[in-house]
Amino acid sequence: MLDIRYMRKNSAEVKQRLEDRGVNPETIDELLELDQKRRDLIQKVESLKAQRNDVSDKIAFAKRQKEDASEAILQMKQVGADIKSLDNEQTLLDEQVREIAAHLPNMAAFDVPVGPDESANVEQRKWAPEEYGSRPHALEEASWVKAHYEIGENLGILDFERGAKVSGARFLYYVGDGARLERAVYNFMLDEHRQEGYTEMITPIVVNDSAMFGTGQYPKFQDDAYRVEGLNQTYIPTAEVPLTNYYSGEELPSEDLPIKFTALSPSFRKEAGSAGKDTRGLIRLHQFNKVEMVKFTKPEDSYEELEKMTLDAENILQKLNLPYHVIVLSTGDMGFSAAKTYDIEVWMPQQDVYREISSVSNTEDFQARRMHITYRDADNKLQLVHTLNGSGLAVGRTVAAILENYQNEDGSVTIPEVLRPYLGGQEKLEPTTHH
Repeated sequence: MLDIRYMRKNSAEVKQRLEDRGVNPETIDELLELDQKRRDLIQKVESLKAQRNDVSDKIAFAKRQKEDASEAILQMKQVGADIKSLDNEQTLLDEQVREIAAHLPNMAAFDVPVGPDESANVEQRKWAPEEYGSRPHALEEASWVKAHYEIGENLGILDFERGAKVSGARFLYYVGDGARLERAVYNFMLDEHRQEGYTEMITPIVVNDSAMFGTGQYPKFQDDAYRVEGLNQTYIPTAEVPLTNYYSGEELPSEDLPIKFTALSPSFRKEAGSAGKDTRGLIRLHQFNKVEMVKFTKPEDSYEELEKMTLDAENILQKLNLPYHVIVLSTGDMGFSAAKTYDIEVWMPQQDVYREISSVSNTEDFQARRMHITYRDADNKLQLVHTLNGSGLAVGRTVAAILENYQNEDGSVTIPEVLRPYLGGQEKLEPTTHH
């Protein structure tokens, strides 16, 4: 949620910055007009309440003097009726202001590239294992390179057909070594993040509507969520929701900041707007595992913490020896709550392209204002914290990247060295048969 006081004082700047994010400037005019009406009403109600107090004193005085107070009593009734009518009008205006404000995205940080979509994203850096030289990957010319889903099906470790039979499209079974590989990947990620100072959590996977509102998924993206019928509850689209809401409505001790959480959770997404995209494989599923990172920081530290969180995600890919690059997203490609986002995209040799594997965002005080998460600054004044979140990483996409980047001509897949201790020392995935 944006700060309405800031919007009043800086309306031209706010209109420009939100127009960069696709908001019609007239929407801001409408919001500020309704807000002014609401404030005028509040003043009216206050002066009527003061008038009511005066009349009340007059009635009491007249009664003490045994004088006729009927006129003052009538006046009192009228003032009371006026206050009630204005209160109703104010409630309506409050709702209208809240409705518009709830649908406004965060303003982008000043150094974010301005543009309509991903075409305006800017590459920050790229990384590849030294032995790859200047090429992003080692399988550039090989004619035998297969897509991760073909490799997984040939090895008997990914079963999309039975996933679709039991649950529908974009669900799957991990089988045997596939299940063990997925488990190795997320245990490795959690262990790395724990060493970086994140507190490991296991969160609820069903949250209430106020939690979804708090992180900015609701009201705008309700259609993309798996709802629990008959209850105001939702299966989480990311562990960011329960992790960030952990402190909703609380004041945090300033000496504890920054606070860092990590969690593995399943994530559920309808992928409503992605018809026909990535229909095969692990890239775009309705249910997938993800290791999430969340931070609560003081405002002056949040951008430094954003850089650190991005490096924490990159560290996983470097230790897995997977080539990737980091891009900063443009105003038109960023998520609703973000002020600045880095996407990390991993190299997928079969498609000859980088694919998103992590999104790391600073939301500044946008989420904290919705959730009322505060701390006291050096002057003992109550301030909103800044919240950050990032995938560390999307587990299925990491498995997909391992299968493609570590595939061998004979159909086997070499297991990255850092994962072998999690797999009892196993060095390769070989084809197996399952019935």
